[in-house]
Amino acid sequence: MLDWITSPEAWAALVTLTAMEIVLGIDNVVFISLVVQRLPPAEALRARQIGLSAALLLRIGLLFALSWLIGLRESLFTAFGHEFSWRDIILIGGGAFLIAKATSEMHGALEGEDEPSEESVAGAAKRAFAGIVVQVILLDLVFSVDSILTAIGMAEHLAIMVLAVIIAVGIMFVASGPLSAFIATHPTTKMLALAFLVLIGVTLVADGFGAHISKGYIYAAMAFSVMVEVLNVAAAGRRKRRIVVHRGGEQ
Repeated sequence: MLDWITSPEAWAALVTLTAMEIVLGIDNVVFISLVVQRLPPAEALRARQIGLSAALLLRIGLLFALSWLIGLRESLFTAFGHEFSWRDIILIGGGAFLIAKATSEMHGALEGEDEPSEESVAGAAKRAFAGIVVQVILLDLVFSVDSILTAIGMAEHLAIMVLAVIIAVGIMFVASGPLSAFIATHPTTKMLALAFLVLIGVTLVADGFGAHISKGYIYAAMAFSVMVEVLNVAAAGRRKRRIVVHRGGEQ
């Protein structure tokens, strides 16, 4: 069972599969980082822990149910010239939810929201926590199905796939906290992250309808946008420091 440990090909597969799982997990991390923004810090941490733990358990569970998972690709019905499977339905539903959620958050950010009282904030946080956890787990399922179906065939040993998933989710957990804090500190990045979710949602829906869009193009566009936003944040920080120094010199 552990004979793969001495195989260089197995270690190469582990590194490749881990890298792929990390890249595919970016969608998950961005969604979790955004939906926990309205929770108090302690509740946000709990939501991230529960969400990523669910992602880990779902991925490992799907790996141990490969025969059932592969069956999700079997055709259920044909419509519009395309054979739809359970995988397609899951991707379409998850993508539509992402688009609706991101659009709703964008609308709220653009229209502005009234400042609630401290009591209503506390009550809303308690009510919202369960809803946010449910949303995260449902999207975990969508991302897990997509991730594991993509990973099938990249490694011969189940242990390698499980280990790759554990490492990838561990890195996702470490990255989710700083990413969430960065989005909270720089509000302009929230709109960019929401745009990412719309893009990811459209990609999932298109994939469900049989129009596959290479994720390489999607992630390249996201990486370029992030680089531009980082430059904008750095430039804004330099302008603020110059203003502070200038005012200090005038005094």
